[in-house]
Amino acid sequence: MVQVKGDIAGGRRAEPASGQGPELDIAEVAAQTGMAASALRYYERRGLIEPSGRNGLRRAYSPDVLDRLTLIGCAQAAGFTLTQIARFLVSTPSDTELRKQLAVKAATLDEDIARLTRMRDSLRHASTCRHTPLVECPEFKSRINDVRDANGGDGGGDGTNDADTAD
Repeated sequence: MVQVKGDIAGGRRAEPASGQGPELDIAEVAAQTGMAASALRYYERRGLIEPSGRNGLRRAYSPDVLDRLTLIGCAQAAGFTLTQIARFLVSTPSDTELRKQLAVKAATLDEDIARLTRMRDSLRHASTCRHTPLVECPEFKSRINDVRDANGGDGGGDGTNDADTAD
């Protein structure tokens, strides 16, 4: 995921016409986001970002490109493809098909979050459990079975769930 690192010292910047603050050249955007300049140019070709002009020979971007790149990185981490992200970035409220797809994706993310939360809780328990061996701890087994059951039973195991040891 893209994280803006902080302000880059030095360098002369031109003010964009939008009045949003000084433009950032491609090297500054790359430094602040940790992305390679080639990735920024690739995102341009895909229509995800666009330069606001040039500073000499270098592309210049409005400061809001940092927010756009953060959104793109977050969407990628959530499993969206660049094609899906590009479509979302230009969507309008009347795009009902996209809204349906976004609702499905939101539901999938809810399921992933719940599964990952259960797994995190299992690992937290395991990190402090004194049972030997750890994998035989009734509470740990229950939590792992909760993860398996939430995955539709595809998590392996013998299919039993120690309901009497559940939290």
